[in-house]
Order: sequence, then C-alpha cells, then structure tokens
Amino acid sequence: MAITDWPEDERPRERLLAQGAAALSDAELLAIFLRVGVKGKSAVDLARDLVARFGGLNRLFAASSTELSTVHGIGPAKYVQLQAVLEMSRRALAEEMTQGSAFASPGAVRDFLRLHLAGLPHEVFFALWLDAQNRLIAAEELFRGTLTQTSVYPREVVKKALLHNAAAVVLAHNHPSGLCEASRADELLTRELKQALALVDVRVLDHFIVAGQSPPLSFAERGLL
Repeated sequence: MAITDWPEDERPRERLLAQGAAALSDAELLAIFLRVGVKGKSAVDLARDLVARFGGLNRLFAASSTELSTVHGIGPAKYVQLQAVLEMSRRALAEEMTQGSAFASPGAVRDFLRLHLAGLPHEVFFALWLDAQNRLIAAEELFRGTLTQTSVYPREVVKKALLHNAAAVVLAHNHPSGLCEASRADELLTRELKQALALVDVRVLDHFIVAGQSPPLSFAERGLL
C-alpha cells in the first residue's frame, strides 16, 4: 500500500508536522528523505530495509556509493543527497561550536563526533582544536588505521596544535568493533598526549570514544584525564 493510501495521521510527513521530528522512528525519517519507494514497497518499507541491512543509521551514513547502489531503488543521486544532508549537519554543529564555547552544548560535541566517526570501518584519531574561550578553530582527522588500531604520534599532534595556535583540544577516536570502552592503551596514550601538549600550553579537555549506537564515552566524565 502506498503511503498516500495510509490514514493521514499515520503518514510520516503529517506526523512530523503535527508531533515534531523526534516523534518519528529512524525508518520514518529516512522515508521522508527517500520520498518514494520501489515497486511493491512503500518509502517506509524501503527505509526499514535500509536500516536493517546496514545495522542502523550510523553505518548507513558511512556506506559508500557502491554499497548503497546494491540496494534496489537507491542510486548515485540518493547517495549524493544523503552526503549533502550529512555535511550540512556537520557544518551546523561546527558553526554552533565556533560561535560559542564548545562545552556550552555538550550534546553538540557528541553529535558532531558521531557524525564524523560512527560507522567507519577503520579506526580514526580525531581532534577538535579550540581557542582560549573553547571555541572551535578546526576539526581534523589526524591519523587513520586498520580495523582494530591506529598509530598516534605525539610529536605530530603537538605540531598540529602549534599550527592552529590552539589553546585546548578535544581528542576523539572510534572503535569499529562497536565496543565503547577505554582500553589500557587508550588511557596511556591520553596521558602521553596530555603531557606532550602541556609543554606547549595546550590543555586536553576531553577524549571521546565513538562506537556503535552507544553515546560517545567521555574520559573526563569517567575520571580518566
């Protein structure tokens, strides 16, 4: 049955207008983006298939054009549109952190990192460079590794801090395994980076681990800094 044949109060667009976007499921929100389904499937059915196939929105957003094109009804145009939506979301969050203290809205920091790191098949080490008022100067990937690990070099991190004239930094990396826990190696690396950056008067405000569907783990909140 086409969505237009559904009762009006069950249609995703009408529900969003009446109740707000937060009231919709992942599949319903994705269906609004898709607009139309394929033969024998409504947009909601197709959206449910996509969410189930990729194991959630994070992995769906991280999927390549080739991976998405294996799904009937999803071509290069949809991939381009999806990437544009994601990039606008990233830029909106970055703008929020640039205009005011990044920690005035802790949720924005977590959302920003999840949009960049969640769902990636390889490990990435990331930095949010901040000024003396904790406003975002730059966000950048520093190192990239394999499925299970990456190599992080404190000397290179310090060089980047000086290049950006940063006063502080928020570090982050992802766990492609989906396990959102800090390892002993993560703790030792954080301590080493904190000591190295202190030599050039750059404060490490936090270190986040992004993994799976879990909220990013904060070293500061866990007392690990």
